Amino acid sequence: MKKILVVLALIGLSMAFAQIKVGALWNITGGMSSIDEPGYNGMQLAADQINAAGGVLGQEIQLVVIDGKTDQTANANAASRLVDVDKVAVVGGINDSTFALASGPIFQDAGIPFVIAGATLPDLPDQIGDYAFMVPFGDNIQAYAGAEFAYNDLGAKTVYVLYDTAFDYSVALRAFFKERWADLAGADSILLEDTYKNGDKDFSAQIARLKALDPQPDVLYIAAVPDDVGNLVQQIRGAGLMQPIVGGDGWDTPILTEVGGEAAENTYFTTHVSLSNTGDMVQNFVSSYTETYGNAPENAFAALGYDTMGLIADAITRAGSADSAAIRDALAATQGYSGVTGTISYEGDSRVPNKSVTVIKVENGDFVFAKEVTP
Repeated sequence: MKKILVVLALIGLSMAFAQIKVGALWNITGGMSSIDEPGYNGMQLAADQINAAGGVLGQEIQLVVIDGKTDQTANANAASRLVDVDKVAVVGGINDSTFALASGPIFQDAGIPFVIAGATLPDLPDQIGDYAFMVPFGDNIQAYAGAEFAYNDLGAKTVYVLYDTAFDYSVALRAFFKERWADLAGADSILLEDTYKNGDKDFSAQIARLKALDPQPDVLYIAAVPDDVGNLVQQIRGAGLMQPIVGGDGWDTPILTEVGGEAAENTYFTTHVSLSNTGDMVQNFVSSYTETYGNAPENAFAALGYDTMGLIADAITRAGSADSAAIRDALAATQGYSGVTGTISYEGDSRVPNKSVTVIKVENGDFVFAKEVTP
């Protein structure tokens, strides 16, 4: 009898320590930290809640966290470590397409599913391969929404476009915005298109060309990554240019108001959810995040990280296995997964969900819901 009890105790102990390793690759430091650190926090929060509720398939989720340091080589090295050393079953994370492209092919070659939390290049999964899946909408959808909002809601008939040449995200966002804007107002209504490169500190040359336009454009569209937006609005407003400014989800960062201050007023950006949404799912997430981290979610990327982990856990449950190939097949079959940032379904061969776009306005230093757009 004593032997049986010992065996049962050992079995129970082994079950208690059974774990499913999930890679968490985020740029927690560097230029992407203002969106990737909240993303990681959201993913960790979801993992903790899942484990507190009994885990997945009777096993605990173990997040293996690596900082990609906003560096392509570091991201590639991190991916190799997650595959070869940590031997994770699946990976989630990354909020920018450039870094997803640095790490994704390594996961693809190893047959490890990669659930991309916030990177929005619409052909990103196709570029990486059939083990890559996106949680957010594509840049085509949010750029179209931005163009439609500027034209229909702000009443703009002419536009100035500025974009960062250093990132696939900003290059794509600008191209899709121009495409939809030309459909709405005509190509001639784009009065000037200009460029800069991430890390530039002085935008006086671009501003001088903008100020020389006569007449002035009704609205400015700026495709930028997070660490540039505060400095951009400061210099634009400092030059006396007060038109509405519209951007993509790269503007959904505390840096916009922390650095931009009052200059950030009358700016708008497309993003993945309004955290002031009164729906139970959003507010339960906001409350849990605030209780865990001592502050409200910094931006929608925190919610995307949360949904990334939830989607992974859902796929493992439906797969009935922590086998990577089985998880991949379950992800591909996802229909109607309900997340904080919307419903995720993958139709046909697409691994990009169709989701609505939230438009946020900066008002008195706060991020205020302006509209939900479905282009």
